[in-house]
Amino acid sequence: MEAAAASSAPHLLHCGGFGRLPRLASLPGRRGRRPVRRVLAVATEPKPSAPAPRSRPRTPNDVSSTRFGEVSKEIQRVRKQMEEDEQLATLMRGLRGQNLRDSQFADDNVRLRLVEVSSMNNEALPLVYSPEIISAYWGKRPTAVATRVVQLLSVAGGFISHLISDLINNKLKENEVARAIELREIVTSLGPAYIKLGQALSIRPDILSPAAMTELQKLCDKVPSFPDDIAMTLLEEELGRPWSEIYSELSPSPIAAASLGQVYKGRLKENGDLVAVKVQRPFVLETVTIDLFIIRNLGLVLRRFPQVSIDVVGLVDEWAARFFEELDYVNEGENGTRFAEMMKRDLPQVVVPKTYNKYTSRKVLTTQWIDGEKLSQSTEDDVGSLVSVGVICYLKQLLDTGFFHADPHPGNMIRTPDGKLAILDFGLVTKLTDDQKYGMIEAIAHLIHRDYDAIVKDFVKLGFIPEGVNLDPILPVLAKVFDQALEGGGAKNINFQELAADLAQITFDYPFRIPPYFALIIRAIGVLEGIALVGDPEFAIVDEAYPYIAQRLLTDESPRLRSALRYTIYGKSGVFNAERFIDVMQAFENFIRAAKSGGGEDLKGSMAELADIGTQQSTSLVPAFPMTISQPEQPIKARAALAFLLSERGDFFREFILDEVSSHVTAVGIDSRTSCHT
Repeated sequence: MEAAAASSAPHLLHCGGFGRLPRLASLPGRRGRRPVRRVLAVATEPKPSAPAPRSRPRTPNDVSSTRFGEVSKEIQRVRKQMEEDEQLATLMRGLRGQNLRDSQFADDNVRLRLVEVSSMNNEALPLVYSPEIISAYWGKRPTAVATRVVQLLSVAGGFISHLISDLINNKLKENEVARAIELREIVTSLGPAYIKLGQALSIRPDILSPAAMTELQKLCDKVPSFPDDIAMTLLEEELGRPWSEIYSELSPSPIAAASLGQVYKGRLKENGDLVAVKVQRPFVLETVTIDLFIIRNLGLVLRRFPQVSIDVVGLVDEWAARFFEELDYVNEGENGTRFAEMMKRDLPQVVVPKTYNKYTSRKVLTTQWIDGEKLSQSTEDDVGSLVSVGVICYLKQLLDTGFFHADPHPGNMIRTPDGKLAILDFGLVTKLTDDQKYGMIEAIAHLIHRDYDAIVKDFVKLGFIPEGVNLDPILPVLAKVFDQALEGGGAKNINFQELAADLAQITFDYPFRIPPYFALIIRAIGVLEGIALVGDPEFAIVDEAYPYIAQRLLTDESPRLRSALRYTIYGKSGVFNAERFIDVMQAFENFIRAAKSGGGEDLKGSMAELADIGTQQSTSLVPAFPMTISQPEQPIKARAALAFLLSERGDFFREFILDEVSSHVTAVGIDSRTSCHT
């Protein structure tokens, strides 16, 4: 970005790979909005020998910033060293879903124990989680509760006695892995509540150690199927007529069986469409609620023991509310439909099975049959491109729609025969607030500039640290963690044992936790990274994530993201950072390439077309700023980033650039007049 000061001719501001930009003359000195709608390019006058007033050399006290190309290389180096540490490697495998079981059915020796109870006095269990109603319902059925407790003790008596012994002898941490192995071996037979709770805990590194997480991730949600005649009877009760009047054919046995239900392959009579028909297991609601009643009461007892740092009651309530949503197949179908609507315009290469609402009820779900293979098992050449599409898809959910697919694992990501990415199973979704969406982008901008004061406050906004906690003592440790990860020395300079001790101390000294929504985010991104690393050992998730973030910063009209864009380029010091500007624009180009992959360009997805100029004339000039130099004979190559600046959606960023140019030229003029006067 250096310009020679000796020449009197104007010099172009060269932005890396974005081509040379012709100069704009006669820029006004005042800042503010201008009637600008099209801009080809910007440039500066010759750089004076003395620095302009707004520029200053960096000092050791400045908050440094890090370019994302450097971050990508550091992540690769850090990851390689992390994989040399057994515990960290285990944690990484877990977060990538590499310990999950892929079988469609349970092992032959698994027996599922459910609770069969008939209602009395027209009482009903709640369809939306309510611990009060559940407590009242099962409080009137002590015999059923006692029977279930005996059933649980007969299966898990040894585990519980070992756990109590660890609690009394203060060895919970020491024996955590052994207990996790015991729990994994018995929990499948205890029913859906324990299976789902175990799987939820398996992605919570703030609650369990990496080794314990690994054991729980080996839990198999696949259980023995229930009899087909019961399934057909339930199907007819739910849909109000014999199944043969709806489906012209239905597989004689399920193609997969899980803790909540089992799936048949069929064909609709009315149009011949191939469909997947999911039928819920009988007595699931009864079994789930009685287990929640028992676990929650156990949690109330454990609150009397200060040695137990985990709030079992809070954990159960937090998880059960989402679990009840998964029991409602109408809700699952609506989630899938809403997700498909959100994706079809921006990412048409993402496929979501169509829901047939007419043949869906609370306990029966009929959806389009999707052919394909698991993305994690595919050997096709386009897997890398589909991973890029998947990253964009999940980041769009996370940072744009706020409607997040909350059950990300390799089995739910399918490569279709025509090379698209299909996402399945929308029983669990998480909804994010605007504060959470914008807060994550703001935190990334603060991380780029190593503004740790701001990052700690971001952690509070995002729910990692409760409000009111004294944040001053955490800053030095946090700065050390991020500085070591981002410094040029890379992984070789990181003492992972020391870092782990620092982080452990943070979680011990402060009520630091991973919010449930963020645990799901970690899993989703981790699964995609795990798939990508199989074919590309140099893959770094930041290379895929930052382009999307750059696109959000450039295109979102939210005042908070407009402010985040300015901060990204100017930083805490308020000085224009040309390298950061280039970073953002290059990242935007990378985003366009990723959005066009997987068929996005052919399907004319709006994200793939963000940089299309359309009918805009690339030779038009801005009336307010007539050109004083001749146009080159060869037209400017309108690459994606430049094309975006020329488009209607680039209006804000054009004004953003012109503000900087105007201020720079004004500063140069003042400095020149001062020099002449002197």
